[in-house]
Amino acid sequence: MTSSRKRSRTVRRKPGLRRLIVIGAAIGAFALVLAAWFTLAPARLDPAAAQQGVERSGKLLDAGNASAASEQALAAVRADPGNAQAHLTLSRAMLALDDGVGAEAELKRAVDAGYKTKQVAHLRAHALLLQGQEEKAIAEAGKADPQSRVYASRVRARALAALGKLPDAFAAIDQAVRAAPRDAAAWTDLARLKLTAGDVRGAIQASEQAVKLDAGNTDALVLRGEMVRSQFGLIAALPWFEAALKRDPNDHEALIEYAATLGDAGRTRDSLAATRRALAARPGSAQALYLQAVIAARAGNGDLARGLIERAGGGIRSVPAGLLLGGALDIEAADYEQAMEKLKPLVANQPMNITARRLLAVALLRTDSARNAIDLLRPVIARSDADSYSLTLAARGFERIGDRTAAAQLLDRAAWPTRGDAGVFAADDSTGVLAADAAQRPGDPTALIPLIRALIGQGDKAGALAKAQDVATRNPGVPAAHLLVGDTLMLMNRPADAADAYRRAAAMRFDESAMLRLVEALEYANHRPDAANVLALFLSQNPVNATALRVSGRWQLAAGDYEAAIDTLELLRGRIGDGDAALNADLALAYSGAEEFEAAEDFGEAAYALAPANPVVADAYGWALYRNGDAQAAVELLQKAVVLAPRHAGLRWHLAQVYADLNRKPEARAQAQAALADPAFTERAAATAMAAQS
Repeated sequence: MTSSRKRSRTVRRKPGLRRLIVIGAAIGAFALVLAAWFTLAPARLDPAAAQQGVERSGKLLDAGNASAASEQALAAVRADPGNAQAHLTLSRAMLALDDGVGAEAELKRAVDAGYKTKQVAHLRAHALLLQGQEEKAIAEAGKADPQSRVYASRVRARALAALGKLPDAFAAIDQAVRAAPRDAAAWTDLARLKLTAGDVRGAIQASEQAVKLDAGNTDALVLRGEMVRSQFGLIAALPWFEAALKRDPNDHEALIEYAATLGDAGRTRDSLAATRRALAARPGSAQALYLQAVIAARAGNGDLARGLIERAGGGIRSVPAGLLLGGALDIEAADYEQAMEKLKPLVANQPMNITARRLLAVALLRTDSARNAIDLLRPVIARSDADSYSLTLAARGFERIGDRTAAAQLLDRAAWPTRGDAGVFAADDSTGVLAADAAQRPGDPTALIPLIRALIGQGDKAGALAKAQDVATRNPGVPAAHLLVGDTLMLMNRPADAADAYRRAAAMRFDESAMLRLVEALEYANHRPDAANVLALFLSQNPVNATALRVSGRWQLAAGDYEAAIDTLELLRGRIGDGDAALNADLALAYSGAEEFEAAEDFGEAAYALAPANPVVADAYGWALYRNGDAQAAVELLQKAVVLAPRHAGLRWHLAQVYADLNRKPEARAQAQAALADPAFTERAAATAMAAQS
């Protein structure tokens, strides 16, 4: 047997490709680290430049420009990373920009560089508050130095308010205002706290004091803009937001409020530009994306709107406005289950939100849940002033469950040319339960409102008025309290007194609800010129408000100012689209009056296609045909309108004129005379019709 030399188990090999790649990667990473160091680190420490940056940043903060202050402070930190004051100044700028995480990190660096923890406790409390850590913020505020006590009290007040402890929050902010009565920031916080508590008058007064003390305080200017928007209107608020943006062109909150106000005022392009600026200032801003979604939805681009809502994230999708928009977009996309997931919690939290109820009812009807849809709409259709759309939805629900009689009754109400007086929602609980709840919360006006509504529902108007007046007396700065007094007085047929109550509410919050109530009360009190002035004032501040445009257009129609009515109603059509039968009918009448008969007939036909059972629609289409020379076709539609609403004088007047014009059969003349004999005809209508027959 031959033996061979034993081979070594260890074999020397040349470096493999994999090993070379690993070594190369390590060398490359080291090179990147070196490059980053030489790129990001200052070429040399420059304490003088750092100090100049700190001073510039401080001046910018005092001038209300937190964005530029942040840039200067960051440059100071880069010039001298060991400068404690630079880190502290950067943290202050970040707090002004609502960056709690970044501010807390800079405060830690400031402490590491020489500041004592107690010296920055008030600022750290603010940073914790911005991160949603209210309890920790309160504890940290208690550690603040005496010279920072006012700032700490402000933080404490905001944290307590966020926890729902309003009495303690007011005690804290009152302490801050007493200690520093000329501190605009303290007055701004007081105004926001009063607004949270519903004291609108107090918030208005505090916001006025804040800008009086410091006309350059950006937060105070933005808040004042919000208050002016609520008190006077959209157009009046714009200069306040513009003043804030002159101080800090990149202030996110100011940009968001500015964009929202521009959008509601109909300045869509300017609104979109402001949202883009907000996204540049704060990339991924959920509020800016939501506003862009609203703009897209108004333009009819549902796919874009849905995509923007998704990008905005769960924060926006969970707030009421986001839920409502998301639900509407889901229904448009036939995603009814998703719509119900959004709308059900919204209706549960806002039971008097009629728009949300209608949308949820649509989703329920389209998923074969007719009984649930009917139950959802019952509080709405029980009102004498129920809108035709809600009545029609409920009727479709009754049709689905086989109750044709109830469906027919609701469709008849939906087709009726006028709506009843406004009512109130029925209370979900008994009067005894609501009274006990109100007794347990004697200082809370919101506990009394359901009780007052229940008393009204039971017919105890005197008791309801006494309760409502007590609420208004105890809460003079709460607009809703005065509205409640006015509503009760209207139910007691005291419109002049109701108008006074509505004026008090409108002086604090001149929104659509207050405007409509005040206009209605003044009309019922035979003060039509005053009502017209209120409507004109509201439209001057809210030029594309759909409800106000509709009311104004109809008043112009009634006054025979057809050209103005066309302008108003066309503006409304541009806002809400072509799918509104009542609007198309109004446009048909307006164009008929302006002797633009082809356009009148087109709008009349469009209205009739949408709502053939509505007597006003049939009348508008018939009248347009008649004015365009087709009396034979017109008479059938006008007869239908009178059959549907035989007690409506205006419809009978139109029919009488056509009968008289045809004048071809004895029975036609008799029908005209019978129509004219009704005492409900106005003298003008009767005179015109008689003249047409002679």
